Amino acid sequence: MPYGPLFPLPGPSDAPTAAPSRVPASRRARSAAPRSAARRRVLSALRHAAPALLVYAAVRALGVLVLAVWARREHRGLWHLLAESWDCDWYLRIAAHGYADTLGHAFDTNNLAFFPLLPLLIRAGDALLPAPRGGVGLAIAVGCSFLAAWGIFKIGDRLHGRRAGALLVALWACLPVSLVQWMGYTESLFTALAAWSLYAVLTGRWVWAGALAALAGVTRPTGIAVAAAVSVTALLALRSRFDARALAGALLAPLGWLAYVGWVGARLGRWDGYFAVQRLWHNEWDGGIGTLRWMKKLFLVERPQLFLVMVTIVLFGALLLYVMSLTGGGQPLPLLVFTGLLVAIVLGSSGVYFPRARFLLPGFPLLLPVALALARLRTGAMVAVVSGAALASAAFGGHMLLVWLGPP
Repeated sequence: MPYGPLFPLPGPSDAPTAAPSRVPASRRARSAAPRSAARRRVLSALRHAAPALLVYAAVRALGVLVLAVWARREHRGLWHLLAESWDCDWYLRIAAHGYADTLGHAFDTNNLAFFPLLPLLIRAGDALLPAPRGGVGLAIAVGCSFLAAWGIFKIGDRLHGRRAGALLVALWACLPVSLVQWMGYTESLFTALAAWSLYAVLTGRWVWAGALAALAGVTRPTGIAVAAAVSVTALLALRSRFDARALAGALLAPLGWLAYVGWVGARLGRWDGYFAVQRLWHNEWDGGIGTLRWMKKLFLVERPQLFLVMVTIVLFGALLLYVMSLTGGGQPLPLLVFTGLLVAIVLGSSGVYFPRARFLLPGFPLLLPVALALARLRTGAMVAVVSGAALASAAFGGHMLLVWLGPP
């Protein structure tokens, strides 16, 4: 079998030719073609998603612009607010100094409550890049927010078309606490992993779905909701036909969450170590009794602050949208499992009340009924609604960081 092209022997007037390749031409073509085809697919997918990503960038840039102007008037540092405040500082300190190795007795101080993927990425970025840790954390959040927006668009586009997908991204960008997407928090990273894991389930890429769910499980406690969505869907698919990849995805999905919870238990020398840490943060699942007590205290005993009113509206809105998703039909099982568990975890917790709108930020499938309703409007009306939501989100973002005195 000849290797490479057939070259004539050089004659007296011919220039010397290069030695023929010893790699078969068919093999060379096959090695280059998949990379080229994959590159073309990615570029085509990005072009298809470009309008949604541009809308996302515009909405979030508006939020940061409003915050910058407001912060300047209040003599507050924009960089500190976005990269180093509140939970940003917890993740930066974990990246610099690691985790506690004892449980202790003080409330709200044990850093084992914070999951490790973001601190690990910050530490890796700090070693590789000439940038402060806060800048690395902020860059990770902003970059992952675009990956999340792309994944959200892919799901909306696959289920209901390009217009609905773009509106789903726009609505996610316009949520009241969406400014957190461009802060050094875990919400953007977690949403990106959740969105692409769920998209992998919808497209039958079980191993990818399980691997991404495992990474979500070492990003936030609610990673267990992503794992459940992948595992339940994969196991149900196995009932009709055995598929080794579906089984692998089902087994992979919970490993990240279980690994971190198990590691905390081993580090503290007790099987319930992680849950003991959560109790020191006043955080246990009680089926919603604590949430109702918070609401009673806020609205019947005290005069609630605007930020807490917004949190309450988000909680009721999430519950209503989940009921609409269940009863409206057409929403795939993995999305229902993910958002159902996410809502149950957030509403059923006895922990602090104020960050719960942020905890629901990754629940983008809840917005599908609203995106579909907007998609049926005329373009002018749809643009007006999204523009108003973007302005309201920008105002709430500034209020959240400059007027509200607690963490987002």
